[in-house]
Amino acid sequence: MPFRMHELRELIRLIDESRIDEFQMEKDGAKLVIKKGAKEQPVAVTPQPAPEKVEAAPKPAVTEPAPTPSPQTAAAPEPKAAEVKAEDDAQLHKIVSPMVGTFYRAPAPDADPYVQVGDRVDEKTVVCIIEAMKLMNEIEAEVRGEIVEILVENGQLVEYGQPLFLVKTE
Repeated sequence: MPFRMHELRELIRLIDESRIDEFQMEKDGAKLVIKKGAKEQPVAVTPQPAPEKVEAAPKPAVTEPAPTPSPQTAAAPEPKAAEVKAEDDAQLHKIVSPMVGTFYRAPAPDADPYVQVGDRVDEKTVVCIIEAMKLMNEIEAEVRGEIVEILVENGQLVEYGQPLFLVKTE
C-alpha cells in the first residue's frame, strides 16, 4: 500500500492550512493529486437604490457654550513616537520560516523552549523547529541580538517567508 491513511490526513491538513492550491506526489507507482478551492460561481450583485434624503428637524439652540479643550486634554501630535518606532524597526531583524510546516518552540513537548523573549542569541543559536514532511528542521537565528517578540504560537502551521521572531540586532 503506497499511501498510508495517517500520511494522507497529515498531507491534507498541511495543504488545507497553507496557501498551496494544488499538490501532486508519486510514490511506488501510485499518483496523488490534491486540489483545494473549488471554483466558485460568480455572485450577482444587484445595485440597491440610493436612500432618499430626509430633512432633519432643526436642532434647538444650545444655551451653554461648548467647552474648549484645555492644553492637557488636546491631542498633541506625536512625531517623536513615530521616529522612535522607525528607528526600532531598522534595528529589528525578522527570523522567517524557510519552509511550510509546523512551528515548534521546543525540541520535545515536555522540554523547555529554545528561546524566550529577552534571550540573547547569536548566528548559530537554534530558535525553533519547523516540521515538514515528518522531518524536524532546526532554525537558527542567523543574527546576533536579543529576542524581542515571538510572532507565532507553538504547533501553528507556518508559511514560507512568514516572520517567526523579532530580534533586536546588536
